[in-house]
Amino acid sequence: MLEPTIPENEADRLKELESFSILDTLEEADFDNLTAIASQICGTPIALVSLLDENRQWFKSHHGLDVSETPKKYSFCGHAINSPNEIFVINDSRKDERFHDNPLVVSDPKVIFYAGIPLVTESGLPLGTLCVIDNQPRELKSEQIKSLKALSQQVVNLLYLRKKEKELEEAVKQLKVKNDDLDKFAFVAAHDLSAPLRNISALSELFMEIYHDNLDERGREFLRLIKQSSIKLRDMVDGLLEYSRNENHVREKKETIEMAVLTDYISGLFSANPSCTIRWKTSIKQLHTNRSGLHQILINLISNAIKHNDKPHSFITIDLSETNKKYKWFVKDNGPGIPKEFHEKIFEIFTALPPKKIGVDSNGIGLATVKKLVESFGGEVKIKSELGQGSTFHFTIRK
Repeated sequence: MLEPTIPENEADRLKELESFSILDTLEEADFDNLTAIASQICGTPIALVSLLDENRQWFKSHHGLDVSETPKKYSFCGHAINSPNEIFVINDSRKDERFHDNPLVVSDPKVIFYAGIPLVTESGLPLGTLCVIDNQPRELKSEQIKSLKALSQQVVNLLYLRKKEKELEEAVKQLKVKNDDLDKFAFVAAHDLSAPLRNISALSELFMEIYHDNLDERGREFLRLIKQSSIKLRDMVDGLLEYSRNENHVREKKETIEMAVLTDYISGLFSANPSCTIRWKTSIKQLHTNRSGLHQILINLISNAIKHNDKPHSFITIDLSETNKKYKWFVKDNGPGIPKEFHEKIFEIFTALPPKKIGVDSNGIGLATVKKLVESFGGEVKIKSELGQGSTFHFTIRK
């Protein structure tokens, strides 16, 4: 018996094999299907996807064979990978000096016939073989060899697909960790800033009341600017807090919501504003969803409609319909409208339209929060609007 010669590029080959993270993994149906097809096409009882590491050949799939690995020094595949661009065929191993006294020949599984196609990577390195085995001599027809080569390429494709899926899973995992860290940072930073900003606003107002008569108009204007700036910054901080909190809404349980209760609650929040009218149009009596998340979506959309309205009176119409799979909401206002070129940008966090487009300053957080919540509930949000024609926000929530 002659042991396989170690390839000159063995270190690179082993490194390439390791990069696929496949050794000692569980059986997978995709690989098993290919070995079953190879066995059927070639008429052999055994077909293997064999991968060679430093000391053994390990079988990712072993159709017709009970063992999952054998020593590398006895492997036929170890010889096959030394000619990576050719099929390696042994019609009768008992007549070949390399194998005639090999333990895998003289004992079970009695490898008399062997045909292996090297599994070659994009960098030209053979990881192992797709091989077929019989315990009696045989020869393969050209059509069988052609099919075996095609199947070997599918094995390589599966290896790369599996590798890319693992890389994608790892990338998603790392991205989630980074996003979680960013959300935590935003929450902590916003929370720590909130109290000092409220103090600045309150102190500036108190200072204005106490020392109003002692200040000239310029001094009073400075105080007004300080108060306005602190309020604006406080609103942004509150928006960041809500944006970072809304993941908690996803984890909360869904519940049955009476539409009458919902309309009374939402309308009641804005009832103190005499220049705002909210109309509800729906025949739905109940819906089943996450209450706090839905509240936050509607409050943000209504608040935006009021804040950016350029009319003496804000009219907001809220419509709800449903399909078998989702709830469909429409929130329409009579505001200034939004140009089409901004329809996608308005949902990006910290992206706000210039005041001349919407009438007042915006911190660019409210609609980003709406989008994040809606998508976390398995829906989508869109806007239909033209300048001067008001805006209609359409969002769906999966049932």
